Amino acid sequence: MNKKIILIFFLITVLCACASVSQEDQKQAYFHYQIGMSYFHDNNIQPAYVELQKALELNPYDKQIHNALGIIYLSKLEDYPKAVEHFKKALKYDEDYAEAYTNIGNAYAKMGEFNKAIESYRTAISNPFYRNQALALYNLGMVYYRLARYDLALDAFKDSIRRYSTFPLPYYGMALTYNAQGMYGDAATAITHAIEFDPLYKGDMEKASQDFKNRKIQVKGQEEKDIASYLDILKY
Repeated sequence: MNKKIILIFFLITVLCACASVSQEDQKQAYFHYQIGMSYFHDNNIQPAYVELQKALELNPYDKQIHNALGIIYLSKLEDYPKAVEHFKKALKYDEDYAEAYTNIGNAYAKMGEFNKAIESYRTAISNPFYRNQALALYNLGMVYYRLARYDLALDAFKDSIRRYSTFPLPYYGMALTYNAQGMYGDAATAITHAIEFDPLYKGDMEKASQDFKNRKIQVKGQEEKDIASYLDILKY
């Protein structure tokens, strides 16, 4: 079958499916979605999950609902394959949905599938209408850092800062990268900027140091190693 015919058939199928959701169901789905996101922002995860599932039953073709469920599976339940499943569904209904590309990149990174993560982040960044390009670039930089591709990591972090000059995360990433390269003065400068721009600390180095110490005993894996590096850098 001709590829164009297949594409047209797929688009008609999706449009017909979406059309089968009544306006009332769409309205109710959005209502449950908003309640779910309110619970999520209050870190009340189970009620958030329940409300989003209600929303999904009413409108299974909504990209935002799938994206939100993916975020819960990714960041709270740590079920990365399930997160990928929902992000893929969000992208099925909107192939230009840059937020979902960033989120699926995060899931792939957690799973150690770094090439897929890089591809996803780059797709998100290529969207000129994506408002969170700085975040996607930071995430891309962190993947390159994990792969010890330090020049590419620094390029991504600096590009992130060009888009959002007071965004603290790329400065933290730069601190880790410089530290790994033995560029300790640059690492110290970068983490100073990070703590200055971080709304949690507002330049309070002692508060940041104490917070890192508290967090170090609560986390594991790569995050634990990153925090240990931050504490080392703060001693320079």
